[in-house]
Amino acid sequence: MASLPTGIRLITSFTRDQWYRAFIFILTFLLYASFHLSRKPISIVKGELHKHCASHGKVKLNIVNENAFRAPAGKISDNETHCGWAPFDKKNYQQLLGALDYSFLCAYAIGMYLSGIIGERLPIRYYLTFGMFASGAFTALFGLGYFYNIHNFGFYVITQIANGLVQTTGWPSVVTCIGNWFGKGRRGLIMGIWNSHTSVGNILGSLIAGYWVSTCWGLSFVVPGIIIASMGTVCFLFLIEHPRDIKCSSTPLISSKSYENGTNRFRVQKQILYTKDNSKNLGVIEFSLCLLFAKLVSYTFLFWLPLYITNVDHFDAKKAGDLSTLFDVGGIIGGILAGVISDRLGKRASTCGLMLLLAAPTLYMFSMVSKMGLEATIVMLLISGALVNGPYALITTAVSADLGTHKSLKGNSKALSTVTAIIDGTGSVGAALGPLLAGLISPSGWNNVFYMLMVADATALLFLLRLIQKELCCTGSMPGEQRQFKEH
Repeated sequence: MASLPTGIRLITSFTRDQWYRAFIFILTFLLYASFHLSRKPISIVKGELHKHCASHGKVKLNIVNENAFRAPAGKISDNETHCGWAPFDKKNYQQLLGALDYSFLCAYAIGMYLSGIIGERLPIRYYLTFGMFASGAFTALFGLGYFYNIHNFGFYVITQIANGLVQTTGWPSVVTCIGNWFGKGRRGLIMGIWNSHTSVGNILGSLIAGYWVSTCWGLSFVVPGIIIASMGTVCFLFLIEHPRDIKCSSTPLISSKSYENGTNRFRVQKQILYTKDNSKNLGVIEFSLCLLFAKLVSYTFLFWLPLYITNVDHFDAKKAGDLSTLFDVGGIIGGILAGVISDRLGKRASTCGLMLLLAAPTLYMFSMVSKMGLEATIVMLLISGALVNGPYALITTAVSADLGTHKSLKGNSKALSTVTAIIDGTGSVGAALGPLLAGLISPSGWNNVFYMLMVADATALLFLLRLIQKELCCTGSMPGEQRQFKEH
């Protein structure tokens, strides 16, 4: 009998359950990456919405030749002035751009608290599919403002608010799904790798939006909108919510129950917030407040880094967008590194604290070094991305899973999604404040923005000090009680 080909032997070496688990891992990774892909264009397009003008009304950055994507010749003078696209061509452009960010992120923060409640009453596949279709529609709608020559600021604000609300369908859905499929062993590493979808989506969004930003910025929104809507179709056709749906063995992060009504859902939330277990209660609150300030820093970079690079290094919008992807490359490394270290040490809070401690001085170095040239900027983008996004990634994934499976919850099936909504919803408040503050502070100088970010990192660290002390003084007493998650 002839020996089996190497490829076939590789395929048959994995069980049916393992193949399905790998499929869900990759699918949910791609689904949520598409959410971040669709959020990135606004940061890339900012440099095109407002162009820097030299004195005497001369254009500092030459306007490229109009091509087939431009509006009809009779409308070009209305589409953009020498300083960009009205109403963002005025001196208050930073405040207007900051208001766009705040509109999206404030709606996202409010919607996150409601999303878990609504989503748990619906099948995940339907809920997530609807959110992706709606996100695609509102992302593309923003870009249509270019083609239809819309200069009403209210149009863009309303579009951002609507998009922020529907985007909240993504995170609770994918976290609950991945929690159904994966067990407790090496949670930090698995979640660290999986959570890199955030940075991968940001990178792809930057490259896609940057391709059209200088010639037809409307397509920088329309194309990502089409992509996330297309992924919604993939979600509807292929997402499997739970292993039991296809009779696979389950190694869930939580002990599942088949049904739970709305009354019990609120009972879970109350149990999480008011449990007598002190470590659990303070764990949720303190990690939530830490994430608020950590996400403030991360989302300020997400929405303002390309414009900062344009202003400081004098690159055009496309080059600035391409260069900003290095921050997300660093974020991938930081998220995985945080997961590996916290798994090895069994200390989630201490791992986050160390990275936050190093992040503050690194941000100061970045503000100084980035003015010295391209090479220095590249190095600092990678380091800053790792230290800023590492704690953010760890808290939103492994820490949330630890807290959501705490013994005080007695295996309640809705605990993980509830804890996720509480922690990430609180973090989203910081995500809304960061870009808004950056828009208000940046006219006084970019150094002041970095000072604000350093204070935010230091504040995030302060909220973890008690948990860090508990971990260092008594190994195993952390909120997630990491020891219990090791597989035997």
